[in-house]
Amino acid sequence: MDFNRKNPYVNRPVSRPRPAAQYDQFEASALYCPKCRQAMPVRKRLLLVLPEGDKYEYLCAACSTPVGDKIERNNEGIQLIRS
Repeated sequence: MDFNRKNPYVNRPVSRPRPAAQYDQFEASALYCPKCRQAMPVRKRLLLVLPEGDKYEYLCAACSTPVGDKIERNNEGIQLIRS
């Protein structure tokens, strides 16, 4: 057996398929409310429509105190409507 020959299967880069994203976006169901002083269920309200995506605000379901926000990014580009 010739041990000086290079084995084609050793030190070969392995190309593995990338795993698919498990989550597209997270959605909050409960967040800490400073007024209620505990984690409370939240409501999601649209605040702004921005070029990069829609901005939402999370409100405490009990007292309506803002407890967070998030921007949902749009995958498609902006289309202008001309008259």
